[in-house]
Amino acid sequence: MRALSAIGILVALLTGGELTLLAQPAAPQVPLVYVAEIDGIIHPVATAYVRRAVHVADAANANLLVIFLRTPGGLVDATRDINTAIIQARAPVAVFVSPSGSRAASAGFLITIAADVAAMAPGTHIGAAHPVSGDGQKVDETMEKKMTSDVAGYARTMAAQRKRNVTLVEQAVTESRTFTEQEAVSATPPLVDLIATDLPDLLKKLDGRAVVRFDGRSETLRTASASVHPVEMTWAQRILSAIAHPQIAYLLLMLGTLGLTVELWNPGAILPGVAGGICLLLAFFAFQVLPVSYAGVMLIIFGLVLLVLEVKVTSFGLLGVGGVLSLFFGSILLMDSPLPELQVGLRVIVPVVLSVSAVLLFLVQLAVRAQRIPSITGEEGMVGAVGRMLTGIEPGGSGRVDTRGEIWTATAQEPIQAGDTVRVTAVEGLMLTVRPERVQTAGANPAPDAPDEAAVSRKRG
Repeated sequence: MRALSAIGILVALLTGGELTLLAQPAAPQVPLVYVAEIDGIIHPVATAYVRRAVHVADAANANLLVIFLRTPGGLVDATRDINTAIIQARAPVAVFVSPSGSRAASAGFLITIAADVAAMAPGTHIGAAHPVSGDGQKVDETMEKKMTSDVAGYARTMAAQRKRNVTLVEQAVTESRTFTEQEAVSATPPLVDLIATDLPDLLKKLDGRAVVRFDGRSETLRTASASVHPVEMTWAQRILSAIAHPQIAYLLLMLGTLGLTVELWNPGAILPGVAGGICLLLAFFAFQVLPVSYAGVMLIIFGLVLLVLEVKVTSFGLLGVGGVLSLFFGSILLMDSPLPELQVGLRVIVPVVLSVSAVLLFLVQLAVRAQRIPSITGEEGMVGAVGRMLTGIEPGGSGRVDTRGEIWTATAQEPIQAGDTVRVTAVEGLMLTVRPERVQTAGANPAPDAPDEAAVSRKRG
């Protein structure tokens, strides 16, 4: 864009010379690099995050999108969606397994292979991409072969298109092979493109490097002195990503089951039912990602049932012990995976099992005690109430009695005088059956049905 030079205008005006247009030199464009980070299981939330990062980088005409990757694996469908987003991105995408000590296993290996640039930090490894059942259950041999063949074919396609070692990629799927950064970069052809210590080192090594996009186009990267912009997860993605953690999912399952159990035994509490339902729904969302054993879930539910029955049934503690053991073993079997990142440790299981058992027993005991409290409303609540006779009653006759601020028609099997204190013994419709209230004097223990002679004499006098 051309602009008038202020100095040129001033010189022209002072010298009377011609006014000339002076062109301002255009400022060199600073390369833009956007950075995203995946640290955890590959699931639909990670897919949405990568798609958003690709959209932001493309909208800004970025020179490069770098995805830091640290993952033990995840869902195959989510992995395919992430790779599709990477392939369709206008900006080149580099997947960087970093920092040192990290890994990109299983699904992370497939994402690394599909990137325009695959880089690893020293002390990292990739591989072990053999597929397993998403629910952690064993599959028959035929189904396992189909799953393995399908993933291996997909991996070979990615590797061939990216000019990477197809043989080693297939072995990572079929034989669960893993590769260090040195093994990956020194293979012929290599599995990854380069080794870098950190992001500045990566950008330095990528500057001027020609990369071949998935559609065959060649593009030269400009990353020297690049302006780096991180792409953060949204708050919703952060929450959902945290929920998809084995320990969080386990806690949500326990709290949700506990809340619904309390609501069923004490209908109308509302809060335990609402909170329990929300926790269970969030737990089921996480279970779509995690390798969950349904045997573990059933053992946990069975343990909660036994703990509830311990309060209702006399078992001398056997049901309680069985409930605690069922919760414990169900918690151990809940996550069916050999990976430590996908398991729930004993440091979480033991205190949670003991706490949930204690809370459940305490709450159920309170509910049972509340059910045993005599009713204070309706016919049941009227029995035992104390009142005052407004009129006298002959045996078998009727009169009026004032009880609980209401006037009722009453009958009795013995004579009662007006003003006497009576107690309700039965209710039939709108008719109360009453008897005189006995007054027990100090040192005396009269029979329950003996009349208070002193009170009768006072009333008659």
